[in-house]
Amino acid sequence: MMKMIFENWPVKILSLFIAVVIWVFITGEQVAEVGFSIPLELKNIPKGLMVVNSIPGVIDVRLSGPRTILSGIRPGELNLTLDLQNARPGMTSFGRLENRIHVSSALKVSRVSPSSLDVRLEEVEEKLVPVRVMMNGIPAESYRLADVEVNPKMVMVSGPRNELRKIHEVSTGTVDIAHLEKNLAVKVPLNFDGDHVSLGDVHEVHVRIFLEKLKPELPSEDVAPETEEPVVP
Repeated sequence: MMKMIFENWPVKILSLFIAVVIWVFITGEQVAEVGFSIPLELKNIPKGLMVVNSIPGVIDVRLSGPRTILSGIRPGELNLTLDLQNARPGMTSFGRLENRIHVSSALKVSRVSPSSLDVRLEEVEEKLVPVRVMMNGIPAESYRLADVEVNPKMVMVSGPRNELRKIHEVSTGTVDIAHLEKNLAVKVPLNFDGDHVSLGDVHEVHVRIFLEKLKPELPSEDVAPETEEPVVP
């Protein structure tokens, strides 16, 4: 029995060593699961259409597979792109997003959050709306506001039809006229913040404030009250 154990012992030791190496390699390649946040991109949005619902900029993905392969993934290697080339106005749904993420064949996409996405597209329209000058304060004493001019008086906004219906004017930044004693000409940015509506090429306007000097009030003269003469019976 002992002879069989120690027979060809160099070969047996080598075999044991190889078995240990294989065991260590297999242990190091145990399946693991790692989470990633990957960017989401929408491409080929048809001309004349725009996205009007909220779409996340990144999605959460969990990949499972050999630990050594997972540890070798670098930021930027993973992404998700949704192609809207053939989309029409209305809702376009993208399901089973895990099938749209390209990874090594040794890896598996075990979870995606969200697992599906709905993209709503609407037609883009344009609309001319008036500019409203916003002012703060009152002119100096003995002056009054005579006129306000703005150039241009109308600006173009663009966006989905449903939102454009709610836009009736565009306001400027606030012009301070407190204690103003002379006419004022100033460039003022347009103060506009729409959800999906945007300004055209004009983002600031020229505003002119005209004042008028009030005439001083004339002092009133004291007039003695008239007295009635006594009636003699």
